Parts: sequence; structure tokens; C-alpha cells
Amino acid sequence: MTTPKSSDMSFMAHFEELRRRLLVSVVVLVITTLISFTFSTHLLKLLAMPIGGLDKLQSIEVTESVSVYMRVSLLSGVVFAMPVIVYELLRFILPALKPKEKKWVIIAVPAATLLFAGGIVFTYYIMLPPAIQFLTTFLDIQTAPRLKNYMDFVLNLLFWVGISFESPLLIYVLAKLHIVNGKMLLKQWRVAIVIITIAAAVITPTVDPINMGILMVPLFGLYILSVILAFLAR
Repeated sequence: MTTPKSSDMSFMAHFEELRRRLLVSVVVLVITTLISFTFSTHLLKLLAMPIGGLDKLQSIEVTESVSVYMRVSLLSGVVFAMPVIVYELLRFILPALKPKEKKWVIIAVPAATLLFAGGIVFTYYIMLPPAIQFLTTFLDIQTAPRLKNYMDFVLNLLFWVGISFESPLLIYVLAKLHIVNGKMLLKQWRVAIVIITIAAAVITPTVDPINMGILMVPLFGLYILSVILAFLAR
């Protein structure tokens, strides 16, 4: 007896499949987060290095240190669970794809992980030093950042820049699925510049053009790479 194709599956069958995939992703996320608890102290020290170490930060609220520790552990768990989350999402959509499309989509799992990691490395070593230097020396006023404020700033920057580095892969997959193409993206380069400028303004915590430019240059480079990959995909 043959198994039903994706198109023959009922709505409830699709919903049950999605629920199962989400459950697996959540379980893996919980496990990676619990494991992250064992080395989150080292992560906190690493994240504080751009500002000179944890001793340069101060905690005001009683629960501040604990909440920051928990958030760092959670973000670390998300990073380590990312390959499984992407894999489960792709496994959900694979039955609806053609055999050739499935091959390219499966490649997206390690590629997504590498791109996300690349975004985090770029942010930590290229963006954070000048951004922190600007913020802590503005108007020549001595700044004693709060632990929570500093970590929120760093974690948000790491996460969103890491996500933005996924754009070439997303465009490549969409091109393989015949949703977009390189010619279409090339014609919309002016719109892309406006979107990149807005994204850089939202992601970048400072209002100076230098830090915005530091982010806009790689984002525009990622857009050019996305156009090239869209042409190659077709």
C-alpha cells in the first residue's frame, strides 16, 4: 500500500506533522539551553570583553544578574539548536518539493548555520568595538553601563546581524523554488538600498553614520551575493 503524497494529505495531517516538528525543535532547544547553563559564565566574560570585562559593568536590580545569565543561556541554546530547527522546518516542506529541489534545500541546513555564525563573528569583531567606543565616549562623559543594558544591546546586535546574514541563502532557496529570480532582484537595487538603510538604522544601536556604514556595506554585499546566487539557481 503506497503512502499518500503531500497533496493528498488532509489539513489535520499537515497540522499534526507541523506540531510534531515544532515539538522536536522545542525539546532540542530546551536541551541545548540546559547545556548552555554550564558555560554561560564564560560566555558572559567573552561578551563583556569589548567593553573591558565584567568589572566595567554594574548591576542595580537584585534579579538583574540572574535574568542576564538566563538570557545568555537561552540565546546560546538557540544558536546550538539552529541546525535542528532549520532541519525540522525544511523536513516539513520537503514533501511538497520536486526531487531536484529537495537536494538544494537540504544543503541549506549547514549553510544556514555557517552564515549565522559568520554574522555573529562579524558583529563581535568588526561592529562591536567601534559602536561601544562611540557610545561610552560620547560627549566625554564617563559611562558606567548596567549589566542588563549592555548585554541586551550586545545580544540583540549579535542575533539580528546573524539573521541578516541568512539572506543570500533565503534568496537562493526562493530562486530554486521559482519564487524570485536574479533579473527581478537586479532591477530593484534602489529599493534594496532603501531597505538596507532602514535595516541598518534599526539594528545599529548608534545614530552616527560610521556605525551604520559598517553594517550597510556588508548588507549590500550580501544583497549582491543574493542576486548572483539567484542567477546561479535558475
